[in-house]
Amino acid sequence: SRVKGTAFHPKRPWILASLHNGSIQLWDYRMGTLLDRFEEHEGPVRGISFHPTQELFVSGGDDYKVKVWNYRTRRCIFTLQGHLDYVRTVYFHPEQPWIISASDDQTIRIWNWQSRQCIAVLTGHNHYVMCAQFHPTDDLVVSACLDQTVRVWDISGLRRKSAAGAQPMMGDPLSSQRLNTQGDFFNVTDVVVKFVLEGHTRGVNWATFHPTMPLILSCGDDRQVKIWRMNESRAWEVDTCRGHYNNVNSALFHPKRELILSDSEDKTIRVWDTTRRTLLQTFRRDQDRFWCMNAHPELNLFAAGHDNGLIVFKLERERPASAIHQNSLLYVKDSQVRLHDFTSANDAPMVSIRTAPAGQYLPPPRTMSFNPAEKAVLLTSDAEGGSYELYNLPRQVNGQVSDSAQARRGAGSCAIWTGRNRFAVLDKAAQQILIKDLTNQTTKTIKPPVTVEAIFNAPGSQILLSTATSVVLFDVQTRQ
Repeated sequence: SRVKGTAFHPKRPWILASLHNGSIQLWDYRMGTLLDRFEEHEGPVRGISFHPTQELFVSGGDDYKVKVWNYRTRRCIFTLQGHLDYVRTVYFHPEQPWIISASDDQTIRIWNWQSRQCIAVLTGHNHYVMCAQFHPTDDLVVSACLDQTVRVWDISGLRRKSAAGAQPMMGDPLSSQRLNTQGDFFNVTDVVVKFVLEGHTRGVNWATFHPTMPLILSCGDDRQVKIWRMNESRAWEVDTCRGHYNNVNSALFHPKRELILSDSEDKTIRVWDTTRRTLLQTFRRDQDRFWCMNAHPELNLFAAGHDNGLIVFKLERERPASAIHQNSLLYVKDSQVRLHDFTSANDAPMVSIRTAPAGQYLPPPRTMSFNPAEKAVLLTSDAEGGSYELYNLPRQVNGQVSDSAQARRGAGSCAIWTGRNRFAVLDKAAQQILIKDLTNQTTKTIKPPVTVEAIFNAPGSQILLSTATSVVLFDVQTRQ
């Protein structure tokens, strides 16, 4: 069940997984349920992609075939044949009726899926082409190859030719290949190499464009992730992210943040700062090597395929830490605790919270607990394995922001108020609940009667203990 490719549906909560065993699976990632299987390829399926608007997806595999499927009728509509070796990746063009495929036959092919014909063969690489993708908005293609190069191709001639209604390439693949590299009868080449990027010292496994900026990301068997910048006339290497200790199989730019994600056969997914090129986070699996990764076209979701399946994950949640008291909402935004008054619609900053030092990543607070009597908030986050911070809010809302230096901090996965002058902190590793006072001193230590995952507020001196299978009402004073 090794997953070699993944693709998010642009609208529905679906993900396609192409498997090394020859199967294509369609999953509902919210429910974690298998919806369908598509099994017509002979051998591993490596490339998979949904059409941005139609009820179609495309797949490519080790049987040299590119197949176009209708997921509503649940069948393969047609097969595109012409590649002479394994097909590595397949993608739909965002606007044109085109599919791009990269193959071990050292070529990239562009197909018109409406006429079901090959309209261009891109030759020039001299080893397996591991990946080829269209630019999201420009007439460009980027490809990665085991010949240690990344190539950028200009396909504006192909767009002009298709707009003029020219006939697609027909006939045998080799003659059409020759025709395309040397230019057609009018000596106009449909696709030309714009840049050849050299810098990797081993084969390149992946290359992709930035969604909005003139940047390219590549990674390979030299264990490096490289950032390249391009303009109209040239492209050059900007920097390298080093840290993986095995082949890096895919990498991508975060669509909305200044982050890079990469995954590798060293069983890790790594998150890098795009501007500083520093490693921010590492996620490890015990047994499974990672093979592929992609981002949802619209939502804050990512998927990565590994030796035993796939994971769908977020880097951080969209919902901010918040608490409601009477007619007011307290919430965290832009490293501040802010107060929103529902009646007057007034919104003002209250206190600055801790920010990450330069070159480091600090996850945003996950939960907030408010003490109206003392005008104090407890924020918990996943930083440093689980930590909390206690902030005193100003008594008057006057737009003046208090400094975060006054905060008291400690370790713990959950922190909630249990009274006017005391709060409870869950130490999940030691399975202890610590009762602390306003000076952050521990006044009582309680061993809960069950294995606790999280704690929540309850009336009086009670708290709710959340376990893996149940919720227990627990009295802190009587310890029952």
